[in-house]
Amino acid sequence: MSLKSKIFILFLLSIFLEAKELSEENIKKMIGRMLVVGFNEETITKKSKIYSDIKKYSLGGVILFDKYYTDRSRTKNIRSPKQLKELTSSLQKINKEKLIISIDQEGGRVARLKEAYGFGVTESAKNIGEQNDVKFAKNIYANLADELSDSGINCDFAPVVDLAVNENNRVIFGLERSYGKSPKKVVKFADIFIYELKKRNVLSVLKHFPGHGSSLGDSHKGFVDVTQTWSDIELEPYSLLIAKNRVDMIMTAHVFNRKLDEKYPATLSYKVNTKILREKLGFKGVIISDDLQMKAISKHYSLKETVTLAINAGVNMLLFGNQLGNQNVDELVDIIYTQIKNKKIDFSKIEESNNLITSLKKNEL
Repeated sequence: MSLKSKIFILFLLSIFLEAKELSEENIKKMIGRMLVVGFNEETITKKSKIYSDIKKYSLGGVILFDKYYTDRSRTKNIRSPKQLKELTSSLQKINKEKLIISIDQEGGRVARLKEAYGFGVTESAKNIGEQNDVKFAKNIYANLADELSDSGINCDFAPVVDLAVNENNRVIFGLERSYGKSPKKVVKFADIFIYELKKRNVLSVLKHFPGHGSSLGDSHKGFVDVTQTWSDIELEPYSLLIAKNRVDMIMTAHVFNRKLDEKYPATLSYKVNTKILREKLGFKGVIISDDLQMKAISKHYSLKETVTLAINAGVNMLLFGNQLGNQNVDELVDIIYTQIKNKKIDFSKIEESNNLITSLKKNEL
């Protein structure tokens, strides 16, 4: 076969592959890989909605909760170590591609795996910071990482690297979720947490970028403006940990800061996610939103506006916990797909996100 014929065949093949990549089904699966969603069952079957969503859209991940947000007496996904292990095993068997199974297991008051269900107890970040003992912290986080890995959980939305700079802050300081005021102390213990998770192939997620420690409000409940309280020091933990090349994922905050973006909260801000986190701080990993059903977002933006702004801002994975609402995945995928077709979402953002997610799963899970 002549060189000219080979080149022509390769050209035709490239056109075929491109057409295949851009089919509706393929694009919707690319969208699905960018989603992390919550669901209600303790056990799943082929009739479960989450089963069909994972199968149909190749969902990137799920998030598990022990209780319903609106009814703490009702079990949602976690009852016991045995039940949890069976649930995560069932989830991983749905598709060949590894599913990100995530949880908020920080320690202290933010822990979905609780002693009452048969799990261990983990100290709060505040207590670990006050102990200021590296050996103590390593032991705590090694045990936590073992428990997550044994349970089939491969992503922890932790550590929190917000600074304890505002004693009136209820959501970070009040819940003892920060290691302290000093960026170096926060980095020291966050790095130990990350290291122990990584040893067991559990993804870590720094949160909440670009800093929630100076806030007065709770973004679960409404608009949070940190313009007058936030300072550049809150970026230091991210900068230092990114420089160590340790960071798998970073979670955005829904806080509004006029100094960084005069129009949008951080999750929806190109200036924050792309100009600061990507370009200024040099982060090359996956950016995931905080729960997009929180009132700081859902009370002020429609679903279409939210997903369009977040994706175009540079957010790679969209979190819908289904604790503060009940988001239908079919509707969500259709909205994003339509926005791509209408040129409102740049398709290059979908491709970029999928490449980052593929790399993350391949190299870390």
